[in-house]
Amino acid sequence: MTSSDRVLRSTQEAIEHISGICFKTGPPQRVGVELEWTTHHAGDESAYLRAEDLAAALGEHTPATLGNSEPVPLPGGSTVTCEPGGQVEISSAVAGSLAELHTAVTADHAALTELLARSGIVLGDRGIDPHRPPRRILDTPRYAAMERAFDRAGRTMMGSTAGLQVCFDAGSARRWAALNEIGPAMLALFANSRRHAGRDTRWASARMGAWLAMEPRRTGPVPLGDDPAQDWARYALAAPLLCVRRDAGHWDAPPGLTLAGWIGNGTASRIENGTAGPVGAGTTGSRPTFDDVEYHLGTLFPPVRPRGYLEVRYLDAQPGGEWIAPAAVLTALVADDATTDRARDLAQPSAGRWLDAARAGLADPVIRGCAAGLAELAGRNLERTDLPAATRSDVSEILSRRLHAFAVAA
Repeated sequence: MTSSDRVLRSTQEAIEHISGICFKTGPPQRVGVELEWTTHHAGDESAYLRAEDLAAALGEHTPATLGNSEPVPLPGGSTVTCEPGGQVEISSAVAGSLAELHTAVTADHAALTELLARSGIVLGDRGIDPHRPPRRILDTPRYAAMERAFDRAGRTMMGSTAGLQVCFDAGSARRWAALNEIGPAMLALFANSRRHAGRDTRWASARMGAWLAMEPRRTGPVPLGDDPAQDWARYALAAPLLCVRRDAGHWDAPPGLTLAGWIGNGTASRIENGTAGPVGAGTTGSRPTFDDVEYHLGTLFPPVRPRGYLEVRYLDAQPGGEWIAPAAVLTALVADDATTDRARDLAQPSAGRWLDAARAGLADPVIRGCAAGLAELAGRNLERTDLPAATRSDVSEILSRRLHAFAVAA
């Protein structure tokens, strides 16, 4: 039996394990991104794609969820994945600098765009599908269990949303707090997903609205205390199971059962209306293994998620190559302790106001003031990101346009 197959005997053992793998402190140096897009037929963006359309278009880069056991990364090192509604995502290789990341991801974005275009498929440019209601086109046990477990908001999240994730070395507790506290202002600054399925949702970020309307113990922010690792471990223990892996039958989890409950009474091995069977590969009993716990962590989606590094999840997908703007802003704001502390001060009036930021965006005067202050601070520190002057100028122009567009509209 490997260590990952070992059965957990107590919640304290789970806390120690989760704390040990999810926060790795040290000098923050590396950065990465995950870019996600809705996909559409070039001739009719409201028509649904099929899974086989994407597989044929992606060729050797097709991910395992579409039947390719040995997917090939894109030329710049990014891997391709597909989400339940046909969204396509590229996960960059880890980069030592933002300039290195920008070069690699720009090349991979161009390669992916060209690859899909050959099959008449185009990438969306918003955080939610403006044309179609959600429809799941991928069939896996995990996605089927998710769809049965979720309400309308959850199914919208699965089938219609597209996000931009920026990933950083964890660094210190200061960085974790800062990325959470600046989140509502950054969400509002880069929100672009008001229209969904042909209608005006009246939300600045209908994408984030869908996430926040789901189970708050799964998608709500992690409470900020004095010990981030302990805070995250307790969040994970209190979260209900999304699905439970089985060798046979479907993966539905008993309704309402949390990870702590599974550890305590081991009831996840049976379900009321499906096949009974052992859970997880290598599980020797009805209680979870260490591997089951780590799988559970991957089903939690707070605005900032610790995974050994910090994954910022609150940004809408951006059009074209404009992903570099939020990535550069976040990088600049956590570049050093002094700047990070200043960013936290500027963000305090809007810290924690996730719902207001998703609903009103920059129309909320307090959130707009925080966003403007953070954008100005980031602009003064862009040179420290090592991006070339032309790219820094592009970022500044995007920030100015975002703030000015709202001012004109207001």
